Amino acid sequence: MIEAVHITKSFGQVSVLKDIELHISKGQVVSIVGASGAGKTTLLQILGTLLKPDSGDVIIDGINISKLTANETARFRNQKIGFVFQFHNLLPEFTAIENVAIPAMIARGDKKQIYKEAQKLLEKLNLGHRLHHRPSELSGGEQQRVAVARALINNPAVIFADEPSGNLDSAHKAELHQLFFFLRDEFKQTFVIVTHDKELAYLSDRIIEMKDGLLVN
Repeated sequence: MIEAVHITKSFGQVSVLKDIELHISKGQVVSIVGASGAGKTTLLQILGTLLKPDSGDVIIDGINISKLTANETARFRNQKIGFVFQFHNLLPEFTAIENVAIPAMIARGDKKQIYKEAQKLLEKLNLGHRLHHRPSELSGGEQQRVAVARALINNPAVIFADEPSGNLDSAHKAELHQLFFFLRDEFKQTFVIVTHDKELAYLSDRIIEMKDGLLVN
């Protein structure tokens, strides 16, 4: 599903990623772990097309995204990639179902069908009773589930998550972790997760450890 070939990235004189080689299979939940400053988030942003490497190629679902134009990259990101972040980034003026529908509306799909699919996803994530609630009316765990549904709406090839449970209490954290594995089994979804949460990492199908811009395990 994902192949990174000789990826390097520097910021000024600081070398953040050093010749990264990485392969991730479809339908895996993969955790990227390591100390702060190891390069985890930079790698995730490059894999997720949010940041360009200085050198190397990233191939996702058979497409070399390093060769795409800016417009092609934006289209690919919208159609093939979902994101879940520590802070949910839900738009406060929109309801849960409207927030979920946004990526599909950007892709200019049929509005009626989009809302039908958004409702189906929210119901599957046990939020059918919260469709028309705004983020301020939802708990932290509910907001994160809305963010997960939003990431799923375009049926992406892969979902990238950056510290997705970092802002949740222990009960909602456990709920979110279970949700990732349910989605892997239900939708054969691929997850790549940057996390400091050892419990989530140990549950993963695979752990990738980073240190000083290198893959060490």
